[in-house]
Amino acid sequence: MMATIETLTSLPPADRQRLVEVWEDAVRATHHFFGEDDIQFFKPLVRDAYLDSMQLACLRDAAGHIVGFIGTTGERVDMLFVDPAQHGRGIGRALMEHALTCGARTVDVNEQNPQAVGFFLHLGFVQAGRSEVDALGKEFPILHLVKR
Repeated sequence: MMATIETLTSLPPADRQRLVEVWEDAVRATHHFFGEDDIQFFKPLVRDAYLDSMQLACLRDAAGHIVGFIGTTGERVDMLFVDPAQHGRGIGRALMEHALTCGARTVDVNEQNPQAVGFFLHLGFVQAGRSEVDALGKEFPILHLVKR
């Protein structure tokens, strides 16, 4: 059924490229409030900084291609992205359950991404706060969620 979660202790170039592809495809599918300039702004940050600043875990398909990944720092989920072709198959849930088992308890989510907000609320997260802007000061409201 579901493959096992793989912790990425190193990030070979092919895996790094695939994570960026999954990120970009998922953002294009779910972050309708982002313009092309926003995607191009965040893409090098994801590729060159964010992926190296957190604990990463992924799921691969039968051919070994990464179909979803999660990044955490301590108790915080920093990233959760699933290939849009794989949405609705339990990959996000499996990755979140893995992160919760490892101690994750908080997540920040774009308020303008109702699919993600609903996903986290369904998993038992509740809103603990709200920011008008994201961590970089961009005008994308953020909901601060905690696991009850």
